[in-house]
Amino acid sequence: MVEQIEVTGGSRIYIGCADELLKELLPQRRIIVISDTNLDRTHHDLIAPYEHILVGLGEQAKSLVTLDEVYRKLIELGADRSTFILGIGGGIVTDIAGFVASTYMRGVEFGFVTTTLLGSVDASVGGKNGVNIGGFKNMVGTFSQPKFVICDVALLHTLPEREFRAGLAEVVKTAILGDKELFEMLEQTSFEELRKNDELLSEIILRSVKVKASVVAEDEREGGRRRILNLGHTIAHAIEKCTSKFSHGEAVAIGLFHITSSALAQKMITNNDAERIFSLIEKFGFATELPIDHKQLLDAIKGDKKRSGNAMHIIFPTTIGAVEDRLIPFEELESIL
Repeated sequence: MVEQIEVTGGSRIYIGCADELLKELLPQRRIIVISDTNLDRTHHDLIAPYEHILVGLGEQAKSLVTLDEVYRKLIELGADRSTFILGIGGGIVTDIAGFVASTYMRGVEFGFVTTTLLGSVDASVGGKNGVNIGGFKNMVGTFSQPKFVICDVALLHTLPEREFRAGLAEVVKTAILGDKELFEMLEQTSFEELRKNDELLSEIILRSVKVKASVVAEDEREGGRRRILNLGHTIAHAIEKCTSKFSHGEAVAIGLFHITSSALAQKMITNNDAERIFSLIEKFGFATELPIDHKQLLDAIKGDKKRSGNAMHIIFPTTIGAVEDRLIPFEELESIL
């Protein structure tokens, strides 16, 4: 059974078999795939039918250098405005593919097949495509919606345990900010059960995508409400700026833990709800200790793209299923965080 959710502007997310959905959704014209070397090893059959361009692995691949290489390869291949770009991979691949498609020849149509849990519930959904500059996350990018995003849980079977866990951090974030029932589902299951139960995993992905899609539909270009999706991310991006020891999802989990601690200290959230968040993060095996000192953290946060003059939008949890967006002056950040 295929589930589908409309985001905005006709963009749709499909949860089902990638092979079957591609036959139905791909246009009858030239297709060029952008993927990575790891996916070429684990799911070669997915990209083999198409001309393809492979990019490197890790956050360092999300760079202007990579974009230049992909643009040049597209020119070599003779790609034109009728070419359809298909990004197959995790969040790094879909960010690169979406950015390239949004800007090559002033924009060509594109779609995604996401092959990671993090990509399925967050990175590939919502039309934000970006690359990093000087260690700062997604400082250059576009808002451009894919024609479709395909999430196939069968493709997640090959994920290493660490990468699967990293994706769960975004599921936990989504549950905290907008789905109390999803949070309760997570409380009632285990990491191991999620790994082996495709039906349960599909339901969790579906619920996560519905939350994000509803927020994006209200605020596609992040001028207001969409900022709530950054819960935990201000701290996470600062961690990623200062150390390469943690993946994005792992950094988000640390960010969720500490922003909840801050909300508790300010009496914005009850002890009971805060303890439930702490317990869920720890149950799924995430580290929670800040890996950088507070001065590094604050310096990195001040360079974040979410700054507004001499202040920063910070998202705080207020209960399970709801958050609050506060504009915090820089001089108050140290005491708040």
